[in-house]
Amino acid sequence: MALPARAALIAEGGFDRAAFDAWVRIRAGTGGPVFWYSEGTVRASPSGALLAHMVGFDAARAHWPEPGVPLAHQYSRKIYILRDPRTGAVIGEPIAYPYQFITYRLVGDRVETMVEQGAGARLTRIGPGGNMVARRLGRSYIFTAPLFLDMVLPGGRRLEAFENYDFVADPEAPPTAWALSWLRVGDVPAELGGGRGIFHLATRRFEAFDAMPEAMRTYILEKAPLWRAPPADLAEIRRLQAG
Repeated sequence: MALPARAALIAEGGFDRAAFDAWVRIRAGTGGPVFWYSEGTVRASPSGALLAHMVGFDAARAHWPEPGVPLAHQYSRKIYILRDPRTGAVIGEPIAYPYQFITYRLVGDRVETMVEQGAGARLTRIGPGGNMVARRLGRSYIFTAPLFLDMVLPGGRRLEAFENYDFVADPEAPPTAWALSWLRVGDVPAELGGGRGIFHLATRRFEAFDAMPEAMRTYILEKAPLWRAPPADLAEIRRLQAG
């Protein structure tokens, strides 16, 4: 039996200008809102016991501050809900980010990434990171973004976690055919008993809030209307950072 074709690196770091432009468009769109809707699980580690189902989305939009320059901004909001695997009841408060401000810059054959989140004394900056890799498999891109977190958060809590994002997208296919697999190994919320766990989400892109599943839309409209759309611009993010 023939082996499947291997996904090839574009260059040592994986990126050229075409791959960078494709990454920004796939991840955050071209200016209007896009929605990456996710469903998955939280499991205890190392037992694998199912602790919760997890559902939510990332609403994002892209902005190019200097047209023609390989530098892009991503304005995002994220919200994820934990549900009891037996009853479906919501567990605790949502995991919610009123904003995330991400900068992508093409440096040689790598993408340099900077993330800002939080407000006031809890404002956190993560990066610059340069571990993202781009591969090609036929017409499709595979963008892999590992994130290694080992830091003291404002307030003194230590965060140690690993996350990995795999975006798979054919730029010529409709965005609704694009997919993301997300994995996190880190602390489990206290509502689920604490300890270490494995989070996994399977994610697809929607082009409008109203296209997402009804249960998600209803929750947002009733409980968290801010997450109806991503931040409009950098000015809104700076206001949120000020608290």
